[in-house]
Amino acid sequence: MAKVLLEVCCGSVDEALAAHENGADRIELCCALAVGGLTPALGMLEEVKSWATYPVMAMTRSREGGFHYTAAEFDTMVRDAKILLNHGADGIVFGFLHQDGTVDVERTARMVDIAGGAPTMFHRACDATPDLFATMETLAELGVTRMLTSGGAGQAALGASVLAELVRRAEGRIEVLPGGAIEPDNVVGLVQTSGVTQVHFAARDNADQGGYAGVAEAVPAPAVITGIRQALADAGL
Repeated sequence: MAKVLLEVCCGSVDEALAAHENGADRIELCCALAVGGLTPALGMLEEVKSWATYPVMAMTRSREGGFHYTAAEFDTMVRDAKILLNHGADGIVFGFLHQDGTVDVERTARMVDIAGGAPTMFHRACDATPDLFATMETLAELGVTRMLTSGGAGQAALGASVLAELVRRAEGRIEVLPGGAIEPDNVVGLVQTSGVTQVHFAARDNADQGGYAGVAEAVPAPAVITGIRQALADAGL
């Protein structure tokens, strides 16, 4: 059995470097991870790509908050996606919904087209949709590479049974990537219950380094990466 792929969500260059040094198989690169992740700076992407040995999936999200965007916001993300891909991103991450929470098919199809065959991921906007199974079918039909979801439970370990059903129904048409509070002490049960072959998690701690009042600075927590890898290895996964 192939080992479970580890995708680390990185909100800084230092987090990406820690992922590089501690066995990540792929990263999602963004900034402002505390608000769910926004489009990373171009300099940030280029720095990471200058030494990264793993694929870098770049977030395309212009602001915090919900996933229904104005025309100007969407146009901005289209520009960002093209720029990120042209400067080395191995794939792009996005999520577009209508006001009723269903997938915005037109905008999603546009991003898949822009990717031009590069991997695409529909982020945890999935969990804001009214029907995860319908969402999975829509994304699979549109050719999205993978969907990031907790199984609708907020924490992936709590949504493991739904994730298992998503994997079963997907039948290989789209990858199901679980995310949400995945840690060394719950990753094995999650993988065994759901049958997923990859997991997504952040590896960071908060530190009081000074700055804006009430805004914590995140620092890398490589022990999360090595702990998850070791837990899986001990279970033969």
